Amino acid sequence: MSVNGRAVTKPGATVGSADVVYFDGRPVEPEPLEYYLLNKAAGVVSSVSDPQGRPTITSQVKSRARLFPVGRLDQATTGLIILTNDGALAHRLMHPHFEVDKVYVAEVEGTVREPELEKLRQGLELEDGPTAPAGARLAGRHAGGSIVEMIIHQGRKRQVRRMLAAAGHPVIRLHRKRYAMLTDEGLATGQSRRLSEEEVEALQKLVMTEKP
Repeated sequence: MSVNGRAVTKPGATVGSADVVYFDGRPVEPEPLEYYLLNKAAGVVSSVSDPQGRPTITSQVKSRARLFPVGRLDQATTGLIILTNDGALAHRLMHPHFEVDKVYVAEVEGTVREPELEKLRQGLELEDGPTAPAGARLAGRHAGGSIVEMIIHQGRKRQVRRMLAAAGHPVIRLHRKRYAMLTDEGLATGQSRRLSEEEVEALQKLVMTEKP
């Protein structure tokens, strides 16, 4: 393989969109970038393959591109997740430095009161360390429990579920209704759609400029 006319023998070489790459004497064309928004159903796993044969997130989108999810939602959680083959944008969207809003609606056990909401807003100590402060408000009630809306920037494993459990209110159902400026409006559970050029540009503008 060669990059810009120079032979490359070490694996893992990094190339950019402007680099000229040849393999076995033939030019390697970059794969066109694609961006999708999926309203994930419960039971779907956020991976490109699954040894247990469960439905995967990439099987829910009709594309021949090698897509991967931006972050994860656990198997039981429903809601929005972006799939793309744009590694640079995906990395920044997931990085807490850029503080991309992820908005969740959780049905939880018990009656949530202001002191518990304040704990969530200040951040909680979990087994893998303290969380960053979260947005939290009481969004309603349901039979036997409460509905809490939370906004987080981090993407730690099962973070919203663990924070609510630590506040004394285990989650019954969890749904991510917004990712950055993208919402689930008009997108039924299990459905996906391709992002518009304007939406992709808005995501890029959100994270491709360094914060002070």
